Amino acid sequence: MALIRVTREITIDENELEERYFHASGPGGQHVNKAASAVQLRFDAAHSPALSDDVRQRLIDLAGNQVTDDGVLLIDVQRFRSQRRNRRDARKRLVALIRQAAKKPKRRRKTKPSRAAKERRLEEKRRRSKKKRLRKPPREW
Repeated sequence: MALIRVTREITIDENELEERYFHASGPGGQHVNKAASAVQLRFDAAHSPALSDDVRQRLIDLAGNQVTDDGVLLIDVQRFRSQRRNRRDARKRLVALIRQAAKKPKRRRKTKPSRAAKERRLEEKRRRSKKKRLRKPPREW
């Protein structure tokens, strides 16, 4: 039972991951037609006991179209010609996504522009308006 450490609080059991191998597309010579070097990593984010509800929701939102309707996160990797390197890369991508989801977004503080900032904005608008007005030909009455 191997564990993958994501953060101090989050560790994922390797049994939660499912890997499927397939033939990679693209260049690779004769070897590419014989070896299933591409990897599809499947992680059931919706039902994983390792994730809290808020991290789970942020992960699903972050992953976007990589998540199925059932909440399974799919990571396809065929960057390398070696299956071992593709497996390692898929796991790194999963860990990076979960780490990003584990960070709580900062709450936005409502602020108002200062009076001076409003004045600068309006003055710049007046200056820009005058500049454009002067570009036009004079109107004939």
